[in-house]
Parts: sequence; structure tokens; C-alpha cells
Amino acid sequence: MRKFLRLYRVFAVQNLKKLMEYRADFLTGLISFLISQSFNILFLGIIFSQIPNLAGWTYNQILFIYGFSLLPQGLDHLLTDNLWMVAYFTVRKGEFDKYLTRPINPLLHVIMEAFQLDAFGELILGIALLCTAAVGLKITISAVNILLFLVAVAAAALIYTDMKIIGAALAFWLKSSGEVLNMFYDMNDFAKYPTSIYNKTVRGIVTYIIPFALTGFYPASYFLTGKDPLFCIGVPVLVSLVLLALAYWVWSRGINAYESAGS
Repeated sequence: MRKFLRLYRVFAVQNLKKLMEYRADFLTGLISFLISQSFNILFLGIIFSQIPNLAGWTYNQILFIYGFSLLPQGLDHLLTDNLWMVAYFTVRKGEFDKYLTRPINPLLHVIMEAFQLDAFGELILGIALLCTAAVGLKITISAVNILLFLVAVAAAALIYTDMKIIGAALAFWLKSSGEVLNMFYDMNDFAKYPTSIYNKTVRGIVTYIIPFALTGFYPASYFLTGKDPLFCIGVPVLVSLVLLALAYWVWSRGINAYESAGS
């Protein structure tokens, strides 16, 4: 662990140096995200100006769920976004060789190699929405809930990363799996709203198959209602660990199938 943290610090410093050369790109990404998400919040406001609740959920409750869902999404975006390069380009161009010739676990190397500072747009907006909704709902804050909140966010972020590892690993067989990974991630919008507004099929998919509902709605609902902590917090933790084992297995099998360039 100490070696990993030392290496991560070295990679982080180099990344910051590169990012400082293109500050406009960082600011553009940050502002673009805030603008796009602001339109979603505006759309919610328009809906709730016409109706008192949505399937029994109030405007502030949905704001809380929406804000919560942005935190694990933002952490995953910040720390592991280099996996998209594996999915789209690195394997197809035969550039994955460099990860196999260095004395670092290839998966850790890919993750450490780059991070995305524009993810702070998601984190900033998520925190702002949570604080605004919590004040409106008069949510009671306790030491236990703070601990559970941190655990839930970490587990939810790991679920995102697990799905990203699996999607990226498919490139070892498909050569490019970016579109498959995009399909996975397109489902994360369902995490931002109560699952009760969807039909049974969609609800089952986003809960049990591509479990993004476990990254947003379910853990957030515990902090809103105080009900079912074992399912709302415990299940995301369990799923994140099971998926991590599955993701690493798929990744390892994928490396064995890697053919490099010109093969």
C-alpha cells in the first residue's frame, strides 16, 4: 500500500503539470458540466412547478437523490477515467504493451496514469444540491449517519469503477469496447431518480443487472427515510466487493487474451 501511494503521488504530480499546461481545457470541461447539469435541475423545477410530488417523492427529496448520485459518479470520474482510453484506443492501437513491461500491476498503472479534474464539477454540484435539499428537508445529521454516508459514497463509487473495469476489459477481445462501456454508463441516469417511477423491467435492470440504482437512489433513500439500512447501505457495499472480484477476474482473463499490435 505504501508503494502504491508513493507511486500515485508521483503520477499525480506529473498529471498536474500536464493539466496546468491546458488550464482552458479544465475550465471548459468544468463549466460545460455545470451548465448541462443545471439544465437538468431546471427541468426538474419546471416539472415540480406543475405537480406536488413525483410518485410520492417531493422536489427536495429528488434533489437530494440527484445530488447524492453525483458524488460517487464524480469520484469515479476523477480517479479512474483513464479506463476509457483502454476501452477506445489503447488496446486497439497495441499501446497496452507499455503496461505489461513495467513492474506495476497493469490495472493500477492504468488508473494511476491520469485523473480528470473536471470531475470537480460533479462533486461541487452534488455537494451543493445535497446541502440545499438537506436544509429544505431539515435532515438530522449524526456521527453514525456521517459514517454511513462516507461508506455508501465509497461503495457506490466502487460500483462505477467495477463496471468501468469490466467494460474496458472487453476491449481485449473486441479491440474496442467504448460503445459497450457507453451503454453501461448511459444507465447511470436512472440512479438520479426514485426507482418507483420506472416500470418493473427497468427497475430490475438498474437494481440487479447494471446496478446503478445502488449508487444513487437506494443509499440516498436511507438518509431521507431512515428505513432499510441493511438493504440501502449494506447491499451496495456487498455488490461493490463482489463486482470488484468479478471485474478483476475479467480484466485478468482479458490480459491473457491481449494480442498486441500486428498480431
